[in-house]
Amino acid sequence: MALHPQFLQEVSLLLMFDPGNPQEGLKVHHEADPGKIEAAKRLHELGIITLSDGGYLTPRGQEAVEHAEALVNMLQAMPH
Repeated sequence: MALHPQFLQEVSLLLMFDPGNPQEGLKVHHEADPGKIEAAKRLHELGIITLSDGGYLTPRGQEAVEHAEALVNMLQAMPH
């Protein structure tokens, strides 16, 4: 299974949210990297964030970011 650049951009954007503070959202400005803008649109279409340019995590998004952080923490804890 290959990880496509679009998927990695979505995960990267997702990890910018603070799962401990659901009141804190993100804004992806129109001057941002086009990949980040498209990632936000895809996350919105999936029902993970509230707006196509950021917003807040939905309940599904909250769960997704918790899983993403758990995976990152697991991989970073592994000896290389």
